[in-house]
Amino acid sequence: MSTKSREVIWGGQIMGASMRAKQAREDAEKAVREADRAEAQAWSVRMEGYGGPSQPSPTIAQCLNGGVGWLEVECNRCKTRASLPLDAIRRPRETPIWKLEASLKCRSCRKGRSAPPVHMIKLTERQEITPYKWVHPNEER
Repeated sequence: MSTKSREVIWGGQIMGASMRAKQAREDAEKAVREADRAEAQAWSVRMEGYGGPSQPSPTIAQCLNGGVGWLEVECNRCKTRASLPLDAIRRPRETPIWKLEASLKCRSCRKGRSAPPVHMIKLTERQEITPYKWVHPNEER
């Protein structure tokens, strides 16, 4: 006669524990995603409603993880608005959103090397501002 193998004795408990761990990991990822989205929404409402303060702000990675992938900005001089994709910004993903403001400049009213700064308005899920169609000055409209 032989005894039961360890796989028979402990196999079901090990399988059940691994299934519970996998489910807990999925739940934790979903909770983190929802928390990142809520933080991005809170910052966006604070910026749009009060106009600031921009600190503290979520990081680029938190915004992308939460499903918020666009930053809406407005030029201080010409009041031109633009939507910028966060995944195209060449900065480390751990960079807070408020640190981007100093490097963002308006392209439409740039003169030589000087370009006026822009201020951030809000974060959005999708592009809300359609880019204007560029027309060459020699072409007819």
